[in-house]
Amino acid sequence: MTNMPFYVSPEQLMKDRADFARKGIARGRSVVVLSYDGGIAFVAENPSRSLHKVSEIYDRIAFAAVGKYNEFENLRVAGVRYADLRGYSYDRSDVAARGLANAYAQTLGTVFTQESKPYEVEIVVAEVGRTPDSDQIYRLTYDGSVADEHGFVAMGGAADPIDAALQERWTEALTLGDALALAVELLGKDPTGNGGDRQLTADQLEVAVLDRNRPRRTFRRIAGPLLDRLLSPVDPTSDVPHTDDASPGHHDVLTGDSAREQSTNPQTQRTEPGPGNEGGPGA
Repeated sequence: MTNMPFYVSPEQLMKDRADFARKGIARGRSVVVLSYDGGIAFVAENPSRSLHKVSEIYDRIAFAAVGKYNEFENLRVAGVRYADLRGYSYDRSDVAARGLANAYAQTLGTVFTQESKPYEVEIVVAEVGRTPDSDQIYRLTYDGSVADEHGFVAMGGAADPIDAALQERWTEALTLGDALALAVELLGKDPTGNGGDRQLTADQLEVAVLDRNRPRRTFRRIAGPLLDRLLSPVDPTSDVPHTDDASPGHHDVLTGDSAREQSTNPQTQRTEPGPGNEGGPGA
């Protein structure tokens, strides 16, 4: 007795893969990316201090993701290598979010059509411009589809109701404090509409920004007392400082300590030539 070959139509195969990926992504907690008057903010419900959903890719480019951590972490590392190689081979200004989004789209599309299992991920690549009109936010789904978003995007389990609320309430003139308050409020909403809303605290959040006012590396994480002040409805703090913390630590984390001298952090700040420092910080 011979075994008959098992046949599945291409349409059914693609549908099954898409359903599988969507279910995996929907199980994850949501991420919100939205523009504000001084840059682009990233807000994720993520209590982990080491397994990040939001990361820096290059000088003015950042990455956010939902889904399976090992899969989107592989994509993040590949994006960093792509950006570093392009910046080294050509010029730092030649590294752009659009090129990175196209590279991710090719990878996700190839995995979706040719591998036995699609990636259970959804990612955002954002680049802060010199002006709000030049900001770029690209959303990429599990099958390699790319969407050019304007102003905001939500991903993950409760993305649809969050996106609908952002369409009604987001404006280009939001301060960082207002943008974070809006994102945190929507992340805490019960997606079923039964009134079981949550009050998310700073310890449950991962927050970062691409700060338009920084000269080179614009990505900064926000934590500690600074995040508490930005989330407080009674505190007047509405933006991040444009200089780094005075205390030692990760160069890309702002906690609200007083600003350190620019010369102590040559990696992120440049000293302008002048009397006594004609050669700059490396002289």
